[in-house]
Amino acid sequence: MNEDLMLAKTNRVNILFDYYGLLLTDKQQIFVKLYFHDDYSLGEIAAEFQISRQAVYEHIKRAEAVLEDYELKLQLHDKHKQRQIVIQQLEQLVAVWEPVSKRQSLALLEQLSEIE
Repeated sequence: MNEDLMLAKTNRVNILFDYYGLLLTDKQQIFVKLYFHDDYSLGEIAAEFQISRQAVYEHIKRAEAVLEDYELKLQLHDKHKQRQIVIQQLEQLVAVWEPVSKRQSLALLEQLSEIE
């Protein structure tokens, strides 16, 4: 797999982990953090936990599948991206409004962007 794809995959897993990580098992959480966030190799994780590289790989693959499944069902990340697009579009529209309504609208947009 080329480096750009690996980086994209790592970023996606880290983002989904931010949303759904607490829904994984404790072991899955640890392995995903070590592998994707801390850049440990399968061998390093296996040595640390005294299990096979294959077992670590299976835990990580299962965790990735669970994260993707939660995103497929709940779509928290996709909805966040959609909200960000709408906020940017609204900010562009507000830029051409008169000063008073512009300030009020920008304040509301700021409130909207802070709501997660």
